[in-house]
This record gives sequence, structure tokens and C-alpha cells, in this order.
Amino acid sequence: MNKVAASKSPRGFGTILRTEYPLLIGLTSAGFFLWLGSATLEDVAHPLLLAGIFAWLFFGVLWSAISVVRHAEAVAVKTGEPYGTVILTLSAITIEVIMISAAVLHGANNPTLARDMMFAVLMIALNGVIGLSLLLGGLRHREQFYNLQGASAYLNTIMALSVLGLVLPNFTTSLSGPRLSSTQEEFLVVTSLTLYAVFLMLQTRRHQQYFMEAQGEKASGGHAHDVPTRSTGFHVSMLILYLVAVIVLAEKFAIPLDNCIERLGMPQALGGAIVASLVLAPEALAAIQAALQNHLQRSVNILHGSVLASIGLTIPAVLIIGIATHRAVTLGIEGGNVPLLLLTLASSIVTFGGGRTSILQGCIHLLLFGVFLLLIFCP
Repeated sequence: MNKVAASKSPRGFGTILRTEYPLLIGLTSAGFFLWLGSATLEDVAHPLLLAGIFAWLFFGVLWSAISVVRHAEAVAVKTGEPYGTVILTLSAITIEVIMISAAVLHGANNPTLARDMMFAVLMIALNGVIGLSLLLGGLRHREQFYNLQGASAYLNTIMALSVLGLVLPNFTTSLSGPRLSSTQEEFLVVTSLTLYAVFLMLQTRRHQQYFMEAQGEKASGGHAHDVPTRSTGFHVSMLILYLVAVIVLAEKFAIPLDNCIERLGMPQALGGAIVASLVLAPEALAAIQAALQNHLQRSVNILHGSVLASIGLTIPAVLIIGIATHRAVTLGIEGGNVPLLLLTLASSIVTFGGGRTSILQGCIHLLLFGVFLLLIFCP
């Protein structure tokens, strides 16, 4: 974002209740499902009850996740760029790590769910949301500008980590199948975290200018977003409380999701797509809104930052859980997903290799997103 408008909210207690009532609903729901236990969530003999619980948990997690991002944006307003985007991204990725960890720890009946979630995050963000942002932004503004150096830094790091984490396991020979040996897993954990830390240092210290709006970009429609703000302590406290609700609800949501996938004959990759959509929904809305207001650099920072954090932080988290609990972790994507990932990375490099975009790039990425959906049901 360029400069973000922040407006002071009225400070009355009634105003806080009207604004933060989702927290009461989220924490009440979390307490209810903790009291209910897992037996009801495991019950697939009553499909209507299971569907109702699934919908309740889905919208509970989504509502709380949107509130997390709302308070993260308020903190971002006070800290400014590039720290604002980092805070926003890390808040959303915390939710993703929580949900993936809950799914992995729930049981061994779907060992590829974590891999499917991470791959779905890549496809939804790099193709679905970016494609829609470029298409809608191009229809309104014809051409849009971004900072070429920042986009290149994002994509270079994303390409290295995604290929090492999701493609390389298919070609190693230490273990059979798309898996890594213990030594290879430990190496990937260390290198992923180190490379992500180096990128954060580049983004927040040495080359902040790479991630600012491009010189040729002219905003229209006002600021990227108006965020009512209170004290930093208030927003940090609310962010943590909403995260608590997300943690509990996400853990419970993983149970009916996992059971539906296994017992109702749903495609396994569909579970990953559902969770990835849930995780990315708040950031997707923010990115599309920014593109419509001709703040394409903000969209690039949000979406590429989400993908990079997902690969750089979620893969180490999943591998560490696997090592600690002695669970086998399947990382390598298979079948048509391999060329689709490579084509997505190549298309992203071409799309963000010239400093400006048009509707054509948006249509290409939406086409690749359509292929991703097709391969879920027709692999």
C-alpha cells in the first residue's frame, strides 16, 4: 500500500460490542465444541447433523479469520509499510499453519491432506485470485503497474521453495514414493526457514523500496482501505483472542472434514482446496479490492507474500510435526499437478516480468485455475 487512511473509532463500550460481537460468537462456539467433545463430530450416521456442524464450524472459522485480518490491518496502519504487509501475511499464515497442523494431528487416514492444502494455496492465490485481480483491475484501469524488483524477489523465492518442497520428493530415491528421508526433511526445514528469514530481512530492512508502489502507479478510488483504529494494544489483544477462537474451531473443523473426505467418497484434493479457500478468503478480498482501486502493488505483496509464507513456514511446520510424532509426511505432488505447478510458476514469471499487466494475463491465470479445479475431480 502507498499510504493507508486510518480513522479513529468512537471509543464507547457499546461501539466495541457492536464491532467485536463475532469474538463472543467465536469464543462461545469454541467453548461449546470443546464441551461437546469429538464423538459427535466423528458421527457420520446422521448426515444432516454432520452437515450442520460442518457449516457452523466453516463459517465460524471464516468469520474469526476475517476478524484476525481486520485487526492485523489496523496494526499494519500504525506500523506502515513494509511491516504492515508482513503483519497481515503472518497473521493469515498462522491460521493456515494451525488448520494444517490440526488436520495432520487428527489422524493418519489422509496423509496427503497437508500437501494438498499447500498446493491448493499456490493454485488459488497464484492463479485464481491473481487472475481475478488482474482481470477486474485491467477492465477498470486498462494497464496496472507494480514494482518489478519486488515481484521478482517474491517469485524467485517462491519458485525455489515450492519446487524443493512439492516436486523434488518425487525424484529422490532414499525412500520409495513422494517422500523425503529424515535427513532430507531436516535439511528442507532449515533451508526453508533460513531463506524465508533472509527474504524478510530484505523486505523490511535492506530493500524496502522493492515492495513499495511502482512509480508509474496512480491510485484511484481513494486509499487502499480505510481502517478504523484504536490503540495498538487493543488491536493486538483482539487479534490474539480471535486467533484463540480460530485455533479451537479449526481443530474441530478438521475432524468432520477429514471424515467426509474418507467416508463419503470425496476427492482427497477437495479437502485441501476447501481449507485453502477458507484460509485465503480474507486476503483474497483485500487483494481484489486493492486491484480495483489501482493499488496492484498491494495485491502483489498480499498474495505473493501469502504463497511465500505458506511454502516457507507451513512445510517446516508439517515436517516438524511429522518428525516429532513419527508420522510419515507425503509432500510430493503427483500426476498432472506437477506440470500445472511448473506452468503456473513460468506464467507468473512472464506475467510479472515487465512492470505492467493487462486483462490477458488475468485470463491466462484464470484458465490455469480452471485446470486445477478440473484435476480435482478428473485427475
